[in-house]
Amino acid sequence: MKKYKLELIVFISGSVVMMLELTGSRVLAPFLGTSIFVWTSLIGIILGSLSLGYYLGGKSADKKPSFEKFSLILLIAGLLIAITTVSKNITLNFVEQNITNLRLGAILATTILFAPASIFLGMVSPYAVKLKVKSIDKAGSTVGNLYALSTMGSIAGTFLSGFYLISYIGHTKLLMLLAILMVTTSMLANLKKTLFLKIIIGLTLITYLISVNTADASMENGKIIEIDTLYNNVKIYKDSDYQTLKPIIRMSLNKNSSSAMFEESDELVFTYTKFYDLAKHFNPDFEKSLMIGGAAYSYPKHYLEKFPQATIDVVEIDPALTELAKKYFRLEESPRLRVFHEDGRTFINTTKEKYDVIFGDAFKAYYSIPHQLTTIESVQKMYDALSENGIVLVNVISALEGEKSEFFRAEYHTFSAVFPQVLVFAVYYPDDGTLNQNLILAALKSEKTPSLESPDIELNQYLKQLWKKEIPLDMPILTDDFAPIDKYIMKLL
Repeated sequence: MKKYKLELIVFISGSVVMMLELTGSRVLAPFLGTSIFVWTSLIGIILGSLSLGYYLGGKSADKKPSFEKFSLILLIAGLLIAITTVSKNITLNFVEQNITNLRLGAILATTILFAPASIFLGMVSPYAVKLKVKSIDKAGSTVGNLYALSTMGSIAGTFLSGFYLISYIGHTKLLMLLAILMVTTSMLANLKKTLFLKIIIGLTLITYLISVNTADASMENGKIIEIDTLYNNVKIYKDSDYQTLKPIIRMSLNKNSSSAMFEESDELVFTYTKFYDLAKHFNPDFEKSLMIGGAAYSYPKHYLEKFPQATIDVVEIDPALTELAKKYFRLEESPRLRVFHEDGRTFINTTKEKYDVIFGDAFKAYYSIPHQLTTIESVQKMYDALSENGIVLVNVISALEGEKSEFFRAEYHTFSAVFPQVLVFAVYYPDDGTLNQNLILAALKSEKTPSLESPDIELNQYLKQLWKKEIPLDMPILTDDFAPIDKYIMKLL
């Protein structure tokens, strides 16, 4: 064991680097989202920090290298990860409230939370090389072996955290475990020096980890649930509806309100979901529908109750959300409901089914629909999956006019390039196109001009929300090759 001590330390440190980076995406998501800007900041800052660490580690190793100093580097790395764990919410709340530019906020948050620990983790490999090299004749193979082990550790850490740890124990516990692991690794590097201090630090971190478990249990008893799934940071909590003041249960994905349910009924909470019932107006004889995006399954439950003659397939990428919907949102098994756990785009790419209605309600973060579901290629697949008089009803969050409407205009142009008719309903402000709001795009496969009046009082009210102004086709059509959704959504923020 002693003979391969340095190799083991380098492997562990390499795995911690990648686990820290992947966990960082979950730390940032509830406050900054999961856009390309956030991932760019996270990857860029950590790579830059590691590079600085390589430089500083090499410089430090050239000045009387010792296992005592090496142990100190590992210990500091662990302490910095621990500091990140306990300070992340304070830091991110500050950034969220004071930095309006998403790019700047992501860079600042990533630098504060992850750069310090990454610098010290970057120092490990060059310092280990200096301690390991005994002869200039074997320097090349020694360096190659250690950096190969570091990379193998990174690969192991990537799969371990990405496939298992984040979704099984959550990001807070994982960060603290990484801190404890680095403190333990510092003892492996040099057990004798500052042993008492390291034991005290290790016990303190373990105590904090236990307190996190206790807090999680307390939250669940109080009906506030927070978990990390393979795809989302999920919070489920009690709230009240701002319109009726009735008690509701709300599901939040990555700090974005996603679904809600009244505690005493399955009546729809969110106004925009009620507009999906326009399917009955535009295609009265519909029998089979597809919904892309399930979350807490509020609309599918309503659909099954209101349209007993019809079936619905729901595509939800995150299987954990389906289980949570069953546990907390009264989702029940039904022969008229089929659930598919996969990406909505891959489903419509390969499905052989024909649907009378396709509902779109999938969101990535903030107002952003996953880009692969916005493009002309995906719209064409939806068109192909529809029956003769089929309709697509998609929820979009945007303004209708002005600078904030770029994403809406691009999406409208994209749908208009495939469907003969595209209508737009403003859920809240049909007379003010400058305000951000839910919009329902209704894309009709039929060329027959539909009636915009209904004997159904409720549906007739929704039809009156039609946006009647001309919508310019001045934005580029979104394609799989070029769909700058994050850039457009930035205008809304």
